[in-house]
Amino acid sequence: MELKKQARTFLSEGLVIDTWETIKAYFIDLSERDIQSAADLEKWLQDRSELDAVLEEDAAWRYIRMTIDTRDEALSDAYTFFVTKIQPELAPFDDLLNRKLVECPFTAALKSDPAYAIYFKSVETALEIFREENIALDAELNEKSQLFGSISAAQSIDYEGTQITMQKAAALLKETDESLRKSVFEKMAHRRREDTQKLHDLFSELVEKRHQLSVNAGFKNFRDYKFKALNRFDYTKEDCFDFHQSVKALIVPIVREIQAERLSKLGKTAFKPWDTEVDPEGKSPLKPFETGDEMLTGTIKMFHQIDAYFGECLEKMDEMGHLDLDSKAGKAPGGYNYPLYEIGVPFIFMNAVGAQRDLVTMVHEGGHAVHSFLSRDLALTGFKNLPSEVAELASMSMELLTMHLWSAFYTSDEQLNRAKKEQLETVLKILPWIAQVDEFQHWVYENPGHQISDRDRQWLKLCTEYGTGLTDWTGFEDQLATSWQRQMHLFEVPFYYIEYGIAQLGALGVWKNSLSDFGKAIEQYKAALALGYTRSIPEIYKTAGIKFDFTSDYLKELAQFVRDELQKLKP
Repeated sequence: MELKKQARTFLSEGLVIDTWETIKAYFIDLSERDIQSAADLEKWLQDRSELDAVLEEDAAWRYIRMTIDTRDEALSDAYTFFVTKIQPELAPFDDLLNRKLVECPFTAALKSDPAYAIYFKSVETALEIFREENIALDAELNEKSQLFGSISAAQSIDYEGTQITMQKAAALLKETDESLRKSVFEKMAHRRREDTQKLHDLFSELVEKRHQLSVNAGFKNFRDYKFKALNRFDYTKEDCFDFHQSVKALIVPIVREIQAERLSKLGKTAFKPWDTEVDPEGKSPLKPFETGDEMLTGTIKMFHQIDAYFGECLEKMDEMGHLDLDSKAGKAPGGYNYPLYEIGVPFIFMNAVGAQRDLVTMVHEGGHAVHSFLSRDLALTGFKNLPSEVAELASMSMELLTMHLWSAFYTSDEQLNRAKKEQLETVLKILPWIAQVDEFQHWVYENPGHQISDRDRQWLKLCTEYGTGLTDWTGFEDQLATSWQRQMHLFEVPFYYIEYGIAQLGALGVWKNSLSDFGKAIEQYKAALALGYTRSIPEIYKTAGIKFDFTSDYLKELAQFVRDELQKLKP
C-alpha cells in the first residue's frame, strides 16, 4: 500500500509545538484573513482543516505515548502541557473562527452539500455551547480525567512470585481450577479496594466540575449539555430511556437463560464472582495465540481474506510502528484505535494476554483502523471526526464479520464453535451492561449533588434490574457496588457508551446481511465507512444496508436472530 502524507500548504513542515506562540500566528492569520469569494472560503476551510489535523495529531501522540508508559513522568507532563497550556488558548480562537465562518456570506452556498451541511451544524452547536469561563474548567477536566488511567495502570497482583497486570489476572478467571480462580479474584478485589476511595473522590470531583461546566453554558445538567456537545442530532435522551427499558424486558431474560444453563452445567446453585467466566464443562480457556505478533499475523491473514485492502491497512500500520499490542507493566488499561488525521494512518493500543477476548479486541480496533483509512482522503478534518454511533459500527461489525475466519487461530471445529458461541453470547450479555452504564450516567448527572453512598445504592439497584440474580456476592458486596469503577468511559469520556449498544444492533444487521451475500455486505460496509461524517447517521447506516433503529421491535428481531445462530452452534 502506497500512502503519501499530504504536503502542508499552510503550516511549516518542521513545526514543533513547544509553546502556544509557535502556532498562535496561524490562528491570527485565519481570524484576520479577508474572504472575498467562494474560492477564498474554500481555501480558508482547507487551511483551518490542516491546522486542526496537525494539532489533533500532536495531542494524539502525547496521549498514545503517555498511555504506553504511565510511569514516565516526562510523557505525562508532555500530555498535561498540551491540555493545560495549548488547549485553553485554542478554545477562544475556535469560537472566533466558528463565528467568522457562520457570518461569512459565501457559507450559504456550501450548505447545499450534505457534507458541509452537517459540518456547519456542528459548528453552530459549538457556538451555542461555548462559554469563555469554561475554558480553564475544560482544561482541568481533561487533565483530571486522565488520572483514572494512571491509577488503573498501577494495579497489579502477585501470582506465583511475579507481579502481573489486572488484564493478565482477569484471564486467569477462565481457568478450570476453582481454588486458583478464587485466589486470583480475592487478590484482585484486595488490590482494587486500595483505590476504591481514590476513584470515588476522583469521580465526585469530575461530576462536580462537569455540572458547573453545564450550568455555565446555560444547561440544567451535564447530560443535556453533553448531548449537545456530542452532536446527537439523530436521537434524544428519551430514545435512550426506551433502549434501557427494552434491554431489561427483552435481553436480560435471554441472558438469564444462558447463564442458568451454564450454572446447571457447573453443578452449582449460584455462581461465585470467580465462576462467571469459566467454561462450565471444565474445558481449558481458549488460547488463540501466545504473543501480540502472532495475533497480528493471524488478524492480517483474516483481513486479507475479507478484503485485500483491509489486510494492507494493518500491514501499513505495522510497517510504520503504529501498533502496541501486548500487556505490560505501567501500561494504561483498555484498548483503542487513535485516528491520526494528518498522516492518515491510525494507531492501535491494547493489552493482549493471549485470550479470546484479545482477539476480539484486535479485530474490533482493526475495524476502527480500516475506517480511518477509508475516510482519510475526505476534504476536511471535520469530515473525518466521526460520531461514535458510526465509529463503533465499523469496529463491532468487524468482530462478527471475521468470526468464520477465526480458523486462522483454531485448528479444530470444536474450538472454533466455542469461540463463536462465546462471541454471540457476549453480544447478548454486553447489551445489559451498556444500558446499565448509560442509565447510571443519566442518574449521576441528573443528581449532581448525590453522596457516594447514594451512588452505590443506585448502582446496586441497577445491578438488580439488569443482572441475572444468579451470582452470590457474599463477602464481596463492595466489589459489586463499585464495579462501575472499572469502566474507563465514565471517567474519561462521559456519555460515550450507549453508542456501543446502538452500533451493536447495527453490526448484527451487517452480519445478518453477510450470511446471505457476503460480498455485497462488505461492499456496503466499505461504502458506509468511506462517508466519514459527510452524511447523517441514519443515511450512513442505510448505505451499510441496515436500519438506524434501536426500538424494542428491532431489538426483539435481532435477539431472535442471535438465538437462532447460537442454536446452530450446539453440538
